[in-house]
Amino acid sequence: MGIVSEEEAIDKFQELILTQVQEPLKKTFERVHQGYLRENLSRFLKARDWDVNKAHTMLLECLRWRVDNEIDSILSKPIVPSELYRNVRDSQLIGMSGYTREGLPVFAIGVGLSTFDKASVHYYVQSHIQINEYRDRVLLPSMSKKNGGPITTCVKVLDMTGLKLSALSQIKLVTIISTIDDLNYPEKTNTYYVVNAPYIFSACWKVVKPLLHERTTKKVHVLSGCGKDELLKIMDYTSLPHFCRRGSSGSSHHTQSVDCFSVDHPFHQQLYNYVKHHYETQGQAEPAKQGSFHVGFPEPGAERVEIAKTIESEMHMFENRNGLGKPADDRNASP
Repeated sequence: MGIVSEEEAIDKFQELILTQVQEPLKKTFERVHQGYLRENLSRFLKARDWDVNKAHTMLLECLRWRVDNEIDSILSKPIVPSELYRNVRDSQLIGMSGYTREGLPVFAIGVGLSTFDKASVHYYVQSHIQINEYRDRVLLPSMSKKNGGPITTCVKVLDMTGLKLSALSQIKLVTIISTIDDLNYPEKTNTYYVVNAPYIFSACWKVVKPLLHERTTKKVHVLSGCGKDELLKIMDYTSLPHFCRRGSSGSSHHTQSVDCFSVDHPFHQQLYNYVKHHYETQGQAEPAKQGSFHVGFPEPGAERVEIAKTIESEMHMFENRNGLGKPADDRNASP
């Protein structure tokens, strides 16, 4: 691209998009940028190392994916019946615990204890995309308005409690979800905080880290123990995920009265009611029993495939060893 400033790259990218993107891609792009055009063009440029042509191709492919899979309507497609939605929430541990002091949403993810074994792959993918879309179309615009300026990213706290060899059975699904995020929701996470990391995580991180782009590794912070002291530097106690609070021993649903993974947590209730309301505005009083919202799965890139294979290989090395749940000391856990 030559020596071009970031602002010049955004200007060039913006001109390409405004002159070449037509309906129906233009309409779905409005859903993506929510009025913050330059900030969102910057995300795609960062994901392609500020190469305007590559970023342009990436964005067009993202918009076609959204149109082909009717992503704009996914927030009016509830997972029903409610018992099925509860099953998804019980086995795909993710929630929003609050906001940082800068106004970024704090998403908590129970990596080690998510089992993904109570519904089909399509329901888990549907749920993941709905959370992404609710974040981007409801939470972030609301916080941007409150903040008086654009807030376009979030932070994620990854709880590794319970991580063990059985997680290998989930690698395919996790790879699908992460590929969807990489290609269609690039640079939406400001920082990843890893907490409650057992030794097996530290071993995997050492071999995976060299495979990742430096831009990604700079975002990953492996914290000591539950990470409470470090996280309190950027958020209030009330925004800490339940597994990071004093007395918590991990993602267990019994450690705190307020569990942000639970379907009964305010975030999940608000999300579910939002989706149900938008379904009902289509003229139907109650969601019918329906199948999952099928989304086309993009093929993971070579880097993503290599990472999955590396993790699988490293975890197999520990198959007959002890200490998979042993907490990593600070030296081993440091990225």
